[in-house]
Amino acid sequence: MGIMGRRISLEAVFPFLGWRRLITRHTLARDFVAGLVVALVLIPQSLAYAQLAGLPVYFGLYAALLPVAVGALFGSSRQLATGPVAMTSLLTAASIAPLAAPGTPTFIAYAILLALLSGLVQLLLGWLRMGVLVNFLSHPVLLGFTNAAALIITLSQLSALLAVSMGTSGHFLEDLWPLFAGIGHSHWVTLTMGLSALGLMWALRKLAPRLPGALVAAALSTGVSYLIGFAELGGRVVGEIPQGLPSLTLPPLEWRASIQLLPTALVIAMISFMEAMASAKVIAMKTRVPLDINQELIGQGLAKIAGAFSQSFPVSGSFSRSALNLAMGARTGASALFTAFFVLLTLLFLTPLLYHLPLSVLAAIIAMAVMPLLNLKGIRDAWRARMDDGLAAVWTFLATLAFAPRIHAGILSGIVLSLGFFLYRSMRPRAVILGRDRDGTLRDAARFHLPPLHPRIAAIRFDGQLYFANVSYFEDFVLKVVSDAPALRFILVVANGINGLDASGVEMLSQLVDRLGENGVTLVFSGVKKQVRDVMERTGLDRKIGPDNLFRLVSTEKMALEAIGSRLATEADGPEAGGTPRGPAAP
Repeated sequence: MGIMGRRISLEAVFPFLGWRRLITRHTLARDFVAGLVVALVLIPQSLAYAQLAGLPVYFGLYAALLPVAVGALFGSSRQLATGPVAMTSLLTAASIAPLAAPGTPTFIAYAILLALLSGLVQLLLGWLRMGVLVNFLSHPVLLGFTNAAALIITLSQLSALLAVSMGTSGHFLEDLWPLFAGIGHSHWVTLTMGLSALGLMWALRKLAPRLPGALVAAALSTGVSYLIGFAELGGRVVGEIPQGLPSLTLPPLEWRASIQLLPTALVIAMISFMEAMASAKVIAMKTRVPLDINQELIGQGLAKIAGAFSQSFPVSGSFSRSALNLAMGARTGASALFTAFFVLLTLLFLTPLLYHLPLSVLAAIIAMAVMPLLNLKGIRDAWRARMDDGLAAVWTFLATLAFAPRIHAGILSGIVLSLGFFLYRSMRPRAVILGRDRDGTLRDAARFHLPPLHPRIAAIRFDGQLYFANVSYFEDFVLKVVSDAPALRFILVVANGINGLDASGVEMLSQLVDRLGENGVTLVFSGVKKQVRDVMERTGLDRKIGPDNLFRLVSTEKMALEAIGSRLATEADGPEAGGTPRGPAAP
């Protein structure tokens, strides 16, 4: 048992040890094919994403080497394809642009530093088992951000596609005006090359989706570029790429820059992990292999850190390449090792073939890759679900566009707004007065137009935990019920919707029981859940409420009402009462 325990522990720390039970000659062949196909898509995409990140294109190949392997070795998902992606590339460029000019040594150093910082954030969260923190990034906020980011990415590629310079004011929307004003002076050969590549990839996606459209477009356009002398005609090409592997060096550490980049590192850590988890969850459902969120955080964090030591910008899990990896039959993370191997071969021997690849084609590859991110229907559906969700999505969308290129400010403001809406909702949960329906069940009296239970009995339901933010709301609601019914003797709280109780809730209920008791009103609870009852017992609140006024979760409100009715009838038969209550008063 001890040996088995150590084995499980080792596999938890080193997930790749679990591959050995799955690897056979057959599965290895499938992993090889999947790794090759993913590499054929990854290589041109990595060049394009480096351009999007504001770096020389060959840094994309560096990001597609060591991080790809490390993400697979230490992540829990066996088919998740790690590497450069559009979103983190955009965030990288947007966060560093105010600090340094794109492509300069300082810019490159900051991009590598950003990979290190965001990786350390993810690694720390994974080690502390705090993967649940990514839930602070709500779906509506993510929708608003991804739609705005996709629009920004697409518009930012118009400069390379048209061979027209953008403005340099530092405000993205303002910088677009010189670009649109200069459309008439665009380089027609560059425009033709880019639009042709875009059209070809679109056609292949529709007619032959299994073909690597980015690779086909890159290969054909490179050949055409060489044959027509595209560079001599004034077109911009990738140019010479250093042949060989990136050197393993300590990332450039600068305290002031680290402080400036830390907010963006936090955003990249969250966004990139959400992107990776979207892919990993789909894979987990299809393969029925359990997913460890915290281990995936560790894997993605180590991939970024490994990239920082090998001159890479931040990476993440790619949805499209992960889906391709799974579709090609990958069984283990060995497919990612094969992908990294083919990237290694490209760096060692094939970089001269990329010299004539037009930059406008890379812009077309980026635009094609981010098109699926545009999902305005999702924002509409969020609005239909809840108005505040729709507001959070729209606000994040507009704020991201307005703050561009500092787009991390847009998503941070969206997170703050969504948390504010959540806090407001939890401060005012649903609280209703109940009436008896024809079948005897208690329902919302206002909604179903039901009469009061009895002049001396009221029943209410509170749907939410009782904690410091909403105890005043609960107290005010109960006191209003009392003030509206002068003859009231009992208030039944149907508590099966109360999931938690904190110290503020205990104190409020204790005082409320005293205040109501002084006015001849008794507070009764039915359907009290175990976790709430435990708090009441630990604090002595159950004794103050009284055992006759507490009904456990297995008890129904009908039983509680019957007990109240019996007590009320007993009081009515006493010497100070004037008769027995009739009708619904004695259920």
